[in-house]
Amino acid sequence: MLRFAKYKYILLLGAVLGFTSCDKGFEKMNVNPNAAENPNIDLLFTQSLLKGQLPYDRGYFYTSYLHCGTYIQHFSIAKEIGGAGAGDKYAVNDFYQSFYFRYIYTNAVTTLGEILMAATSADDVNKLAATRIWKVLLMQRITDLYGDVPYSEAIRGRSKLFLPKYDTQEDIYADMLKELEAAIKSFDATKPTFGSADLLFKGNIAQWKKFGYSLMLRVAMRTTKKTGGKVIAKDWVQKAIEGGVITGAADNAILRYSNGPQTYNNNPVAFELVGQDYVSTSKGAANTEWGKYSKTFIDFLKSHNDPRLGVVSVVWNAGNPDTSAAIQKGMPNGTDVRLPDFVTYSEPNPATILQYNAPLMILTSAETNLLLSEAALRGWSSGDKAQYYREGVTAALRNWAQFGAAGVIPQEKISQYVSDNALDAGGSFETQMNQIHTQFWVALLLDEQEAYANWRRTGYPQLTPVNYNGNVTNGTIPRRFPYSQAEQGINGVNYKAAVDRQGPDLLTTRIWWDK
Repeated sequence: MLRFAKYKYILLLGAVLGFTSCDKGFEKMNVNPNAAENPNIDLLFTQSLLKGQLPYDRGYFYTSYLHCGTYIQHFSIAKEIGGAGAGDKYAVNDFYQSFYFRYIYTNAVTTLGEILMAATSADDVNKLAATRIWKVLLMQRITDLYGDVPYSEAIRGRSKLFLPKYDTQEDIYADMLKELEAAIKSFDATKPTFGSADLLFKGNIAQWKKFGYSLMLRVAMRTTKKTGGKVIAKDWVQKAIEGGVITGAADNAILRYSNGPQTYNNNPVAFELVGQDYVSTSKGAANTEWGKYSKTFIDFLKSHNDPRLGVVSVVWNAGNPDTSAAIQKGMPNGTDVRLPDFVTYSEPNPATILQYNAPLMILTSAETNLLLSEAALRGWSSGDKAQYYREGVTAALRNWAQFGAAGVIPQEKISQYVSDNALDAGGSFETQMNQIHTQFWVALLLDEQEAYANWRRTGYPQLTPVNYNGNVTNGTIPRRFPYSQAEQGINGVNYKAAVDRQGPDLLTTRIWWDK
């Protein structure tokens, strides 16, 4: 036995010495020849743009269409509680409501983390700045849906930190504003940019700065319910205005798409809506989720003679998409059966919204001008609130021309609408807020997450909630999305700390800026 142990030791020692004597070759053998040691950050940035704003794999469909869009009554889904499209019944559906949380971290945010780690050269300063600004937009989307979320410790798996803490939303907002300011100031016109890999601005630094300041305006205005603390809305709004936000169409942040050849070349809104509900062969009669426009939305457009009605909406008439204003009608929210006259209700126009090559509006002068109007109303800027309002409404109508010939609204109709719906500058604060943000609600059709967040902040337009039998909100419009149930098991300690601090993990719990 002793002799065997002795020989075993000698064999092991020989093996170790043998490996030591050939360690140079061993290192090469352990390198994966198919893996890139130095990732191409330009390609990663393009990927993050395509997968971040509105992720595929049901990202837009689950998050924006079925839930945010039905909560604020842009859309109505005639499914019962338990069905996929029961968002306007105010039910809990973990798979759909937690999808954005699960997807965005593991895809787009992780990709941005790879860029931030790989861009170590002094020449990468502009690429880092653009990445930081884009990351703020994604994190703003996440925290606005859920409240407290992983932020400071997110995407740190390479550091063996697999269970990140949830930061308070106040801390997240404070840091997002600081990140925007630092990123904007770091741009250097003498250094390279992402160039053609940048699908938004093709590396145009001046436009990236305007985008950053516009995002700063959005983030700061989101906190108007809060006073004191770590974020002073007025200070950051004024800083954004002084820096220079997007005020004209030339600087709009728009992602352009084509009709193929790959899925990621298609507009995600059109791709998801066509594939999941407005199936082209159904001609309005057999939609998968029984979805239509909401009665609230169509009634508003019709009652205000809004020229966008025929641009965004059709009724399938004898198998053809009819844009006639007289026949447009929305389906009431809370409907839970496929109505006998289902085909006669309005749905998205296939010539504009459902085109695979349609543009995706990320942040435009329509939004910024309407926010500037509110800022002036609050006395936070010396600008003309009525003029900002006019510019915002005008821009919202003109934006549809980006969707092609079917989206073009004649200038005389735009002028008439703006005149007929002028801001009541002498009215009460609430009257003017109602006008500004009802127009915001119309202007941001399709950007359902942002429209939902702005509605929660302002309360406008004034919507009548659904009190469907079996709802879990006591007949009130939800204020947030629940966290993923998987988090309770995987990251239970940090999940519990967030819930203990923020409030119960319910649809009705108000997040920090909404209190």
